[in-house]
Amino acid sequence: MVSRKNARHRLAGAFAGVAVLALGLTACGGSGNTDAGGDADAGGDSGSGDLITVGFAQVGAESGWRAANTKSIQDTLTKENGFDLKFSDAQQKQENQIQAIRSYIAQGVDVIAFSPVVESGWDAVLEEAKAADIPVVLTDRAVDSEDESLYVSFLGSDFVVEGEKAGQWVVDEFGDEEINIVELQGTTGSAPANDRKAGFESAIEGHDNLKIIASQTGNFTRSEGKTVMEGFLQANPDIDLVYAHNDDMGLGAMEAIEAAGKVPGVDIKIVTVDAVKDGMQALADGKFNFIVECSPLLGPQLAEIVKQVVAGETPEKRIITEETTFTQEQAKEALPDRQY
Repeated sequence: MVSRKNARHRLAGAFAGVAVLALGLTACGGSGNTDAGGDADAGGDSGSGDLITVGFAQVGAESGWRAANTKSIQDTLTKENGFDLKFSDAQQKQENQIQAIRSYIAQGVDVIAFSPVVESGWDAVLEEAKAADIPVVLTDRAVDSEDESLYVSFLGSDFVVEGEKAGQWVVDEFGDEEINIVELQGTTGSAPANDRKAGFESAIEGHDNLKIIASQTGNFTRSEGKTVMEGFLQANPDIDLVYAHNDDMGLGAMEAIEAAGKVPGVDIKIVTVDAVKDGMQALADGKFNFIVECSPLLGPQLAEIVKQVVAGETPEKRIITEETTFTQEQAKEALPDRQY
């Protein structure tokens, strides 16, 4: 740890001019953009003693899942647990995340962690972190860089498998019945949107009775999910099932279906990914039909990875979170003890 930090601080000066950018990022983050480690301008070692300084660049606050993910990280990477957390909210903009990462490099943090808004376009800033000898941990989402040395570990779900689970439920549920499916995709270019789409399509491949008749991004938000679903309903009166890449878009679709005078979960089935409380309640109420879990509670695992890296150990390159699926009855059983 000592040699890494010394080498890093010799290089950090090269990025000092970037530090002023952190102020602009902090100002535009709103109430969701907090610096749990203290002053955003403070260097990685300033006043932190033996604390491990972690710079975390979050995607945004676009959904209940993301809010739970942020809370897990902020509740775990505390001073009481041995961490000095620098946190930023990118508001779903890649340029904001890159700006935040460069500010963390300038501050000379011990470890940088982030959940990429999209998969591509990270090599340059990750090369800068590597040159400054600051290890990077990916959480929740991957990058498509061919150089895996640019990050030490990727912690998160297998989004392809999530899509496959959703698609397999549709196959098992409907058999040879003719089903018109509309798809609410996540943010265009993001790993979960790409992979959940690919997994679902793979699962229903060869079942010609299952047709995706429309597919459009709702950016993982409830409001856009509702708007897109309204458009689907106007253009395609014979919709049998909605496949939403997250609960929030599914909840927006549910509202649009109800506004159109139809019954969600009955007239139009809804399959989603996440299993946050609002989604689980909709499932328990019969307004959703099936949910594939994607756990946001990554804070404890991230803390362990960071400790390993700082101790000079090598964590596993790919760490997959353990998750399940939920039917209506299973949702009813799980809801009383649900943490998110």
